[in-house]
Amino acid sequence: MKRRDPANPPTRPDLGQLIQALQSLRDAAELRAFLEDLCTPSELEAMADRWGVVPHLVADVPYREIHDRTGVSVTTIGRVARCLDLGAGGYRLAAERLGHRATDASH
Repeated sequence: MKRRDPANPPTRPDLGQLIQALQSLRDAAELRAFLEDLCTPSELEAMADRWGVVPHLVADVPYREIHDRTGVSVTTIGRVARCLDLGAGGYRLAAERLGHRATDASH
């Protein structure tokens, strides 16, 4: 773990190099290998859980029903929902490209 100097608060890391590395990968197998090297099993599980609730949220499934279907905590579902509504747009863009559509015109 990095040691933090209280006199120099951390800056947001430049994600450019990571993005370039991800873009360099040619197929799902390469991406899987990279993610397995980059992330711990629990980090991968957390990311998969977050992504797994996106189609349900886009389809306006109630949080409790999403929890019952996926086992993901209602707190995590709420965080993902906030990102869908107020985030950078990445979840929604990926969901739309994969064919997940909102059930009403407000999304």
